[in-house]
Amino acid sequence: MTEINETLKDRGEIYGTYKTNAQITQDLKNVMEKTQNWSLLSDDKKESLHMIAHKIGRILNGDPEYADSWHDIAGYAMLTEKLCTN
Repeated sequence: MTEINETLKDRGEIYGTYKTNAQITQDLKNVMEKTQNWSLLSDDKKESLHMIAHKIGRILNGDPEYADSWHDIAGYAMLTEKLCTN
């Protein structure tokens, strides 16, 4: 259990509190899912946008200088770009 507590402490220092991050992320997802094109997206595009929202939530709630969050956003965007048909 000590190992998990250390991990949670480390993550909290980088990403901020879990509860606030969850609120920010859910707010972003709710906005995305209410748009007219959401239903037109394939599951992979929806998931990429969800993951990007999660990373944005971490950036807004935690350390915006933590490069790994920005790197992850680029990765999800690149994965999805490769799946686009045009």
